Amino acid sequence: MKDYLSMNIDELKSEYEIVKERYNKLKQLDLKLDMSRGKPGKEQLEISVNMLDILDSNSQLITEEGVDCRNYGLLDGISEIKEIFSGMMEVPSDNIMVGGNSSLNMMFDTISCFMIKGVGGCKPWIKQDKIKFLCPVPGYDRHFAITEYFGFEMINIPMLATGPDMDIIEKLVAEDEAIKGIWCVPKYSNPQGITYSDETVRRLANLHPKAKDFRIFWDNAYCVHDLTEEGTKLLNIFDECKKAENEDLPIIFSSTSKVTFPGSGVAAMAASDNNMKVIMEKYKYQTIGYDKINMLRHVRYFKDYNGILEHMKRHRDILKPKFDVVTDTLDREIRDRNLAKWEKPDGGYFVSVDVHNGCATRTVELCAQAGVKLTGAGAAFPYGKDPDDSNIRIAPSYPSVHELEKAMEVFCISLRLAVLEKELNI
Repeated sequence: MKDYLSMNIDELKSEYEIVKERYNKLKQLDLKLDMSRGKPGKEQLEISVNMLDILDSNSQLITEEGVDCRNYGLLDGISEIKEIFSGMMEVPSDNIMVGGNSSLNMMFDTISCFMIKGVGGCKPWIKQDKIKFLCPVPGYDRHFAITEYFGFEMINIPMLATGPDMDIIEKLVAEDEAIKGIWCVPKYSNPQGITYSDETVRRLANLHPKAKDFRIFWDNAYCVHDLTEEGTKLLNIFDECKKAENEDLPIIFSSTSKVTFPGSGVAAMAASDNNMKVIMEKYKYQTIGYDKINMLRHVRYFKDYNGILEHMKRHRDILKPKFDVVTDTLDREIRDRNLAKWEKPDGGYFVSVDVHNGCATRTVELCAQAGVKLTGAGAAFPYGKDPDDSNIRIAPSYPSVHELEKAMEVFCISLRLAVLEKELNI
């Protein structure tokens, strides 16, 4: 197997004919595979299906504290579900609000709240001249969509093996009062699978932003989504901020969307007393209370945080073979040809592949033409613009293992073909 970068023109032409023939044969399979989003597969959804039998018309729908879950009220959620999220988020239950099914919705609401009402005793963001947000890249496209919707200027922050580049972050927030926040997926980051180092978490907790209303949006979406038995430990941002007397910096989000049923799970957020006072004031006018029956259903099914951890082992058994297919195929087809870089993640939902500059868009196009739908090239960057056109996010969770084997063959052959086209100016 020869490195493409060391091939002469005749060798590249010969390789192109071989790869093109293989690609055409794959197209004839008439595949229809979707790896565009990190959706749980059918097997994963099945392991939670017994939850639907936990409550019925004969069930006692009263909490331990005597709250009738059928009725209005209890804006911040029932105490039992808050205790479970306290374990997941490593935050005292008194600092937690449990909402509907979507943590993304809670993030949008929080940004909206600060736009309209402000935070930290500052003017509402909408009344300030210019608002900027820091965006570690590659990152989560739906985060960037929120800040784009509100008209923020988004600033790319390179991701390192330890998390976002803290030298850049510290300098920017100390100098620019218009910078109001940063998006973070701190454990098994979307899409690279990086877990922030202890030093990175401590440096974030010890930031001294020029803007008093700067906030860290800490989306700990994959806090229990380990692919290895040991998992990876993330330092507690809430505790570190308290130590640094910066307890108002973080706003933490999590959910059971990829634990039970996406769209029918339970979401939660956590923050300091000062932040929660501002946020809860908005929710007080927005709703009388979220779906307490669904909260109770989750509590009765899992019982406690340990029940969540046991449940996630079953997810791991389903997901790990799929991630192995992705990385094993990349190793076999790509690594020795020097066409891309990637890491084998210890958790989360994605594998991030950095291909040759200028080849990501074409690779995704070729995959689509062969029946494999990927997340659009550039999606992991603000405004959908990857300056190097090199990053591709692979989501292995939804297809079966057999389908994934074919999809990854298509991906690797498409990447090889895209690079050869570029080298030969085809």
